[in-house]
Amino acid sequence: MYSDIELHNIGSLPIFDGKELHYEKNTSIQVKDGIITNIGSPVTVKSIDCNGKLVTPGFVDSHTHPIFDNTRNSEHQQRLSGVSYEEIAKNGGGIVSSINGVRMCSAEELYLKALKRMDRFISLGTTSIEAKSGYGLDTESELKSLEVIEKTNLNHCIDLAPTFMGAHAFPPEYENDHEGYVRLIIKDMIPRVAHQGIAKYIDVFCEEGYFSIDQTRSILECGREYGLAPRLHADEFNNFGASQLASDVGAVSADHLMAIDDNSIQSLIDNNVIATLLPGTTFFLNKKTYAPARKLIDNGATVALATDYNPGSCHIQSMPFIMTLAVMNMSMTIEEAFIAATYHGAAALGFENEIGSVEINKKADLVVWDIDNLTDIAYYVTDHPIRYVIKNGQIVFGA
Repeated sequence: MYSDIELHNIGSLPIFDGKELHYEKNTSIQVKDGIITNIGSPVTVKSIDCNGKLVTPGFVDSHTHPIFDNTRNSEHQQRLSGVSYEEIAKNGGGIVSSINGVRMCSAEELYLKALKRMDRFISLGTTSIEAKSGYGLDTESELKSLEVIEKTNLNHCIDLAPTFMGAHAFPPEYENDHEGYVRLIIKDMIPRVAHQGIAKYIDVFCEEGYFSIDQTRSILECGREYGLAPRLHADEFNNFGASQLASDVGAVSADHLMAIDDNSIQSLIDNNVIATLLPGTTFFLNKKTYAPARKLIDNGATVALATDYNPGSCHIQSMPFIMTLAVMNMSMTIEEAFIAATYHGAAALGFENEIGSVEINKKADLVVWDIDNLTDIAYYVTDHPIRYVIKNGQIVFGA
């Protein structure tokens, strides 16, 4: 459903055209049929007085894992006691512990849980997300998870970009037969996912103890043959060569990158792979080393920010908080963090011509803030002063 609306007397409007960020003051935005049609010239339609307020594009969260049954809050308590993520996983926790819930839940149960999570995303100013499967880890459960993503996309105002991630971990039944599980993904899962026609992307957790470089390459190349664009969990805990692999296979994005090296940074740049950084995961796992955002940006990489929202290692849905972490712990400027959380997030999904910035002919996905500058988004660490969220020209939060 679309709407005609005008936002007038906008106190501050940051506009990013893909190259430069500039601000317009005391301006207006006109929307017709959910699309921005004009900036600056007032017309007489339903209007919102934005006097003294900041108006931004909605956040684009390009890395989430929202299809699961229950949280893993018991693991959080273990981490607070000093147990590492890797140790928890070796003892049967982590990704594998979410499998039974997804396998046993009906699609309808997962769908109802997903809807509540999408409401929360919207309330925090996020209007588009990438959504991964990856907690079923058998063919039927992965297909079910993708069906839930599609149904949520059709029935909730938020936009979801579906990613197949059967290669998230090795399920218990393949604990001693990793190559057998890789064969299952390649011979059964990927062909059926492609036939289902929901997933746009394929992702692999390429890390020590998970999928090797060779296994990851085989899975991503197979997915690409079936029309699934590759993305990659890369160099999260170890400098494993996964970032270089992302460049080799033409991945859309390489995500995490806490352990990336200089050569791999240059390779991402040379091959136009977007570096999607997830500082919420570093924070949530109580790690000390954040991804080298400053080095990536200074060398010319395109950097996006995302939440990595999931039930275990990062139960964070707030993109404003991710911006706070980026400016406090990764030496990003507020403008860099804002662009990374909006325009570059859209670019990581291939949607930068539709969303991610306030421009004529783009979707009217907007956030009206009870603040008047970008700095305050990161400054209000635990308080998100959002007055309205507008999706496709319609007020979906704050009305």
